[in-house]
Amino acid sequence: MNQQDLLQALRDPKRREQAFTRLVREHGPLLHRHLLRMLPAASDVDDVLQNTLVKVFRNLDRFRGDSKLTTWLYRIATNEALSWLRSNKRRSSRVGTADLSKLHDYQPVADPYFDGTAAQRELRKAIAELPDKQKAVFVFRYYDELPYQQISEITGTSQGALKANYHLAAKKIEQKLRAYAE
Repeated sequence: MNQQDLLQALRDPKRREQAFTRLVREHGPLLHRHLLRMLPAASDVDDVLQNTLVKVFRNLDRFRGDSKLTTWLYRIATNEALSWLRSNKRRSSRVGTADLSKLHDYQPVADPYFDGTAAQRELRKAIAELPDKQKAVFVFRYYDELPYQQISEITGTSQGALKANYHLAAKKIEQKLRAYAE
């Protein structure tokens, strides 16, 4: 089912539930991976994904089709993740600094000369410490390999600002990883 057929089915009250199930099946894993990269704790991903999907369902009639459906879904997921991060920062600032030990690790293949797990953990820590906008841009470019044009549509930010944010994020991550390697 292409995007137009899916959108028509989503707007048809008789087919909406079945079409939404298909949307979740087709786009849910993509959004889940994106949120895993945006949020510091894997335990929060399912909650944010659920909030994202609820918003999508409630706002299907507002989607005009000016952009790709995937772009719209990314935008909602990113906004939900950024809202969660802001909310979590307020809570953690009352208690103390965020617990970076909760960061979920992706398990690279073991190499006797390189501790990929530790390197990946340090990368995740460096990403977690970025300002929210830089984190979002970095995740879109580095992990999702999205072009700046699509990131611009998702975030509503100019391509020039996105490039600057990505460059700053990459420099900060590079500095953190160099300090780790020393």
